[in-house]
Amino acid sequence: MAEQAGSIGPLAWCLRHAFSWLLVRPVVLIGLGLNVRHRERLPKDGPAILVANHNSHLDTLVLMTLLPVGLLPRVRPVAAADYFLANPLLAWFSTTVIGIIPVHRRGGSSAEHDPLAGAARALEADNVILLFPEGTRGNPEEMARFKSGVAHLAKRYPEVPVVPVFLHGLGKTLPRGAFIPVPFFVDVVVGEPLHGKDDHQAFIDELSGRIKALDGEIQQPEWI
Repeated sequence: MAEQAGSIGPLAWCLRHAFSWLLVRPVVLIGLGLNVRHRERLPKDGPAILVANHNSHLDTLVLMTLLPVGLLPRVRPVAAADYFLANPLLAWFSTTVIGIIPVHRRGGSSAEHDPLAGAARALEADNVILLFPEGTRGNPEEMARFKSGVAHLAKRYPEVPVVPVFLHGLGKTLPRGAFIPVPFFVDVVVGEPLHGKDDHQAFIDELSGRIKALDGEIQQPEWI
């Protein structure tokens, strides 16, 4: 059964909307400013998987802002458990307010043998998953090699669209290790959706190739 807004609990529903309207949207839409290309390719409902390059914690907030407000209770970023569950307060905020799906990157400490179990349940509940196949934030405006998790998930749910998104500028706005954002204009390019393949490496190659091709649609300044 598809998850409705109220099924996440009234408190979580209110906190998630308050976080979006009072912090996320003002920061992203006013503090940064977005130039979005091919917005019509974004999913209007779930299930769906949004896949993007990863340079900043702001990446997740930008992707959340791109989607329809009505989808907010069903937008679920996949995030590292060892980081976002590091202490009780951060864990509560990450899971209740942001709605992350925690994934244990190192294994061993996870109660679930299947690291994709949380993401699978979310897709079965018609959620929209936000996923960064690089696994961690890289150097500003550099894309690292993709990990295979998204390929396994896409193969398991071949009917679910995987939408590639290229983000540019956030690696300079709030790079890894920084705490105060620096205003940079942000470009977002949305690609055509693709679907899972039996060959995991072929899927990863196609997905990363599509995101790199989206990079070519914008004029990027040389960072100093």
